Amino acid sequence: MTTATRERTPRTRKKKPEGQWKIDGTEPLNQDEVIKQEDPGLSARQRVIDIYSKEGFSSIPAEDLAPRFKWLGLYTQRKQNLGGELTSTLSNTELQDEYFMMRVRFDGGRVTPEQLRTVGEISRDYARSTADFTDRQNIQLHWIQIEDVPTIWEKLEKVGLSTLMGCGDVPRVILGSPVAGVAEDEIIDGTWAIDQITEKYLLSDDVQNLPRKFKTAISGNARQDVTHEIQDIAFVGREHPELGKGFDCFVGGGLSTNPMLAQSLGVFVPLERVPEVWHGVVSIFRDYGFRRLRNRARLKFLVAEWGIDKIREVLEIEYLDAPLERAEPVAPHLGNRDHLGVHKQQDGNYYVGVKPTVGHATGEQLIAIADVAERFGVERIRTTPMKELLFLDIKEEVIEPLKAALNETGLYPEPSEFRRGIISCTGLEFCKLAHATTKARAIQLVDELEERVGDLDVPISISLNGCPNACARSQVSDIGFKGQTVTDDEGNRVEGFQVHLGGALGLGEEAWGRKLRGHKVIADEVGEYVTRVVTNFKENSEPGEQFRDWVVRADEELLK
Repeated sequence: MTTATRERTPRTRKKKPEGQWKIDGTEPLNQDEVIKQEDPGLSARQRVIDIYSKEGFSSIPAEDLAPRFKWLGLYTQRKQNLGGELTSTLSNTELQDEYFMMRVRFDGGRVTPEQLRTVGEISRDYARSTADFTDRQNIQLHWIQIEDVPTIWEKLEKVGLSTLMGCGDVPRVILGSPVAGVAEDEIIDGTWAIDQITEKYLLSDDVQNLPRKFKTAISGNARQDVTHEIQDIAFVGREHPELGKGFDCFVGGGLSTNPMLAQSLGVFVPLERVPEVWHGVVSIFRDYGFRRLRNRARLKFLVAEWGIDKIREVLEIEYLDAPLERAEPVAPHLGNRDHLGVHKQQDGNYYVGVKPTVGHATGEQLIAIADVAERFGVERIRTTPMKELLFLDIKEEVIEPLKAALNETGLYPEPSEFRRGIISCTGLEFCKLAHATTKARAIQLVDELEERVGDLDVPISISLNGCPNACARSQVSDIGFKGQTVTDDEGNRVEGFQVHLGGALGLGEEAWGRKLRGHKVIADEVGEYVTRVVTNFKENSEPGEQFRDWVVRADEELLK
């Protein structure tokens, strides 16, 4: 047999190790993993206090600046006046400024007037009066200088607030129902579980070095008000005919460039076992999560590779004290999940939900809101995943005066559907990943739509994202914009967006909406585009038809 005719034995290429600790060992496979093993992220806190705040920005070594500062809730922000076309051509070091974004945690979205006032004063005095409510129930500040960080920490700690683990390869802030313990439509109150997790596990060494970030949500509200489908782990309230009130558990959700919906473990989790199950899933991620490639280092990729049955099996065998009772997945809530307006509480009082435009505020505005809350005897305020503010325990007779006072601070007790449903990320103004301006454009867009279109009689969600990471949930919005650099008619590289239409949570695999092939919108034409599409919807939809349903059947020309 000649060489030409000899059968060749196919070679099977050995799979590269993924950096799974329990399979491949703990030897670091990239520089981030090296840095995390050399010195834990939280260790940089004392160096900020002792060295960097005294010697200035130039004294901070690269490995503390990124990634360890993330563990402290700090990111360097983008240099001003760097266009979006430079995002993919400059390095992180070239893009970053000597100022920081600071993220203040509100686990469960809980905040008191005193705490809100403190954040407002910090914003006014140290952050050029910036303050943004996020869709993870935090507040973000900008223009923070390293010299001021220890003082800011002291002020926050005095009122029980922290920035620690606001970012980084750790469990991020825990989303919670903003009306936990008070809403009439609540199935079960998950507050105890949030407190147990934060007090028992959050600062323990065994969750300080995860493959990447880990996002949690816990809500016992019937509205499923914590975007559970796109979290790494989420506990959703349910009532079982035999087992009573408890939670379903979803794992492996996330958006970004590879969006995946969380899957139900198919179990019933009683309230007292939520912290144990949470810690078990975090431990699976720590021990089996992919660490070699950062873009695969999220729990969703492990769930996709293993399947939900293996995830549950490993969880129960290796990490839990006892198996969980099996149960059918809870059905999704398809209606409005926000809490705007006036709603009755379990105790006969009311809560009032209002909207800041795209979550943007100033330090002075936060102080004014705290003043209003104290004037009306409000002791409990809540932030929400829809960037709303809720005021709890309101007597019926003060509802209207409270709404009027909040309106004077720049909040909207009765927003239009456009103002109610719009959301944006930080965008090009501060984010080093962004290709397009979002927040200022979103504020302008709402004003333009209210003037040119008026209002709608059905909800509509509009999201503006500065990059593909989908921090503002572009794939699951009625109209979602994904920032990118595009070419205009004259051949110039300018800010622009790819468009997603008809996305929504609760629709299963149909959640992602519709992309029009090759369709891009130049940033300066966003207002004209949305006005045109929404007008087409108003003129061509059936009475009461939802925007996402109309998009499915609409002619493509009506969507361009």
